[in-house]
Amino acid sequence: MKTLQSVVRRRRAVAAAGAVSAGLLVLSACDKPTPISTITVGTSSVNAQATCYNDGKTLDTKTLATCLKDSGIKSIKVDPDETVRFGVDPEIADKGWTILMNGQPLTDSSTKTYRTIPGSVFFNAQYGASGNSTLVSIKEGEKDVTGLWSFKLKKDA
Repeated sequence: MKTLQSVVRRRRAVAAAGAVSAGLLVLSACDKPTPISTITVGTSSVNAQATCYNDGKTLDTKTLATCLKDSGIKSIKVDPDETVRFGVDPEIADKGWTILMNGQPLTDSSTKTYRTIPGSVFFNAQYGASGNSTLVSIKEGEKDVTGLWSFKLKKDA
């Protein structure tokens, strides 16, 4: 003879399995999000999914050039006396990543998930800066580029 408790437990298990199945069905219809990169200055931060990403496959030069001209880039204000902190998902770090300033390498490739650079660098003509804003990109991949995340740093002084 079945007890009321065992019937209730079985119904809950079936309901839970149905909910999980429905959730998986919904998730399978979504595009897979790209890894995230983040820039933090003081108490402000901005993060973004990739400007260009092909699920870990190499991006060609033409595609990268187009990505560097993207106008929908997130921005953050930077006081030149502050430290700019860059953080990337471990998935990006595993492939090696480089910080680009106006399309040119600013750092060597790293496999760490976190790096810091003085804010003054991004507005210094010696490093290729001009004006009160700078395009900064995170390039995934040491030799072949597999992803690009871009941000605009705006001088706040």
